[in-house]
Amino acid sequence: MNKIIVSPSILAADFSNFENAVKQIDDSGASWLHMDVMDGSFVPNITFGPQLVRALRKKTEAIFDVHLMIVSPGRFISEFAEAGADMITFHAEAEIHSQKYLKEIRDLGLKAGISLVPSTPCSVLEDILPYIDIALIMTVNPGFGGQTLISECFEKVEKLSLMREKAGLNFRISVDGGINEKTAQDAVKAGADTLVMGSAFFGSNDKAGLVRRLQK
Repeated sequence: MNKIIVSPSILAADFSNFENAVKQIDDSGASWLHMDVMDGSFVPNITFGPQLVRALRKKTEAIFDVHLMIVSPGRFISEFAEAGADMITFHAEAEIHSQKYLKEIRDLGLKAGISLVPSTPCSVLEDILPYIDIALIMTVNPGFGGQTLISECFEKVEKLSLMREKAGLNFRISVDGGINEKTAQDAVKAGADTLVMGSAFFGSNDKAGLVRRLQK
């Protein structure tokens, strides 16, 4: 079983002081840093691009978990890789040639991930599971932080966990959206091993304690 990893999302951080947000993540003991890249087309919000990845790469050794919530994400894979991403996740709904781009990400020496919105069944991943390092299940409709988790999405996590076991694979299963200390426990019970956490992390007065408890 994979070790539980907490991946704080800077979508919930103070946008005027990302450097401090990175320090908070490092000080907490979290080893991953989640970056939600939004283009205003695939999701109804705009955030940031490779420039921020490049700037923050100089500030931390954390693993950059870059989540592309954009149309035609294949256009930007090499640019985010060059900027300093360690793993790149794109949406199955946004790219027809998923296998091609998963392979491209891996060929660049990065971990490759694919994500599903709540309305997409995990069965669409069945034929590409061997090319996946991380499967990201959105537990809210993406676009904005601070939303309430859609509990039915845990059924998808359970199904994906069974698919992983049946195929004899070891890709990570990540959950993103409405994850706090309580919902994280339910996510792990369902089979998740990677917890993307935004508001609950940055709103905590004891971030290191939160990370320690979740990693147990």
